[in-house]
Amino acid sequence: MNRAPLNPITAAAIADYERDGVVCLRGMFDADWIARMNRAVARIMDAQHPLARPREVTTALGGKSGRFHINSFVWSWDEDFRSWVLESPCAEIAARLMRADEVRLFYDQVFVKEPQTAEATDWHQDLPFWPMRGGDIASVWVALVPVDHENSAVEYVAGSHQWGKFYAAAVPDKDPRFQSDLEPCPDFGARKGDPQYRFLSWSMQPGDCLVHHPLTVHGAAGNFSPTRRRVGISTRYFGRDARWDPRPATMKITGDPVLEPGRRPDDDRVFPVAWRRADAHA
Repeated sequence: MNRAPLNPITAAAIADYERDGVVCLRGMFDADWIARMNRAVARIMDAQHPLARPREVTTALGGKSGRFHINSFVWSWDEDFRSWVLESPCAEIAARLMRADEVRLFYDQVFVKEPQTAEATDWHQDLPFWPMRGGDIASVWVALVPVDHENSAVEYVAGSHQWGKFYAAAVPDKDPRFQSDLEPCPDFGARKGDPQYRFLSWSMQPGDCLVHHPLTVHGAAGNFSPTRRRVGISTRYFGRDARWDPRPATMKITGDPVLEPGRRPDDDRVFPVAWRRADAHA
């Protein structure tokens, strides 16, 4: 299994990430990683581990078919996921796109939409959901199966990370604990065709990845395929400017770090260093 990305991260890719708030990188993970993590996802979806944090969106919303499953911080209790977040190319990809000498792991999330799952991923930004502030937090979303518009490809509003907006957290299962007085994120799916917005989405093969900024607005429709599931793992890493900001209506961190607000989250137990440039000082 490859530790370094299989293909170079070019200056053009970094420029796309900085301009659009998202970039698609092709063929960065080998077949062994993809096979291993497909098996791992199948195993953990119904695991009863005490640290498992499943969200069953279809069940919560009363859906009639399919299954929208999310699980977070899986690396904290599963060895395959721990290897994935610390030994796969994910961390180096995030670091190079953020021009960072070092990145720490924030957390991982599994997203599975089974065939004929109607529940959408509402348009949202990631950062309002997190007890963090900063722009140097990258999400590396890796496709484990072929993904296209029919089975819920992720869509982005290009450049939205530069709007200066901080929308209310949008939680797929509508958990009331995350309600706030912030402005809700609009339904940008209803604004397609408006020339002031540029939408980006990609069909993907296993081993391709999307990397996006924490304030880039994105969402995804349901999985309308009658036969194909959608499976992705999103791993988040942070660099220089990330600061601890445990606001109300943000998620709980597995490991319960005790940090001073405004401080860089440097708890090695909860946020381990995942990648460091070879000639960088610790």
